[in-house]
Amino acid sequence: MTSRSRSPRLRPLLLTLPLTLALALAATGCGTEPAPDTMAAGRSSSDGPAPDRAELEARASAAQLVTEHVWVTEAAGYALARQSVGVLGDDGFSSSYTAPDGGTLRLSVERRPHAEADCTEGSAAASGQEPLVTCERDGEQWYRATESGHAYAWEQGELVVTVSGPRDKPDRATLRSAALAAHRADDRELDRVLPPAGEAAGQQPVERGDLPPVGDGAPNNDVGASG
Repeated sequence: MTSRSRSPRLRPLLLTLPLTLALALAATGCGTEPAPDTMAAGRSSSDGPAPDRAELEARASAAQLVTEHVWVTEAAGYALARQSVGVLGDDGFSSSYTAPDGGTLRLSVERRPHAEADCTEGSAAASGQEPLVTCERDGEQWYRATESGHAYAWEQGELVVTVSGPRDKPDRATLRSAALAAHRADDRELDRVLPPAGEAAGQQPVERGDLPPVGDGAPNNDVGASG
């Protein structure tokens, strides 16, 4: 049953969420299975010397990322697909986590103007999007679901953070767990998430998580519940 409440500054979940997730993974070459260099979601190690901050900033800049916008999360059975890490919009961040059973969840962080989002069925119909099945407050976050996808989204200062995925994999409990675990990456986590030095500064352009594989190449900022 759809809640009639309004969620400030967030936009509705899109009909194309599962397809967008698949395209994002395909564009970065990571598929639906964790690649050999996938990492446990959001876990930083205390072993070894602390990474050099200047080097981290340089690696982030080479990947067109802002370190303060790089977030990580964790969910049981899911691992970060490192190839999926990329810029979203002008200076946002996007990454995908995959599970052996084919489940996929996406973490996105965007800086964008504050805009109210209407949770009514009429709003979804007017925008040409899949009708919302659920749109409700869940603690400090907003949960939205259509027949095909769902997401948790919340505001963090001037940023909107979203954890989203197909409706069946992950289930709501797993998605909520990932949303609650999401946090800004510390230096060790940045070291694990950012492309290695030199990898993003080669001849090939950086893969952007918001650029469609077909069409005029205009950024697709309608990704996930925040998009």
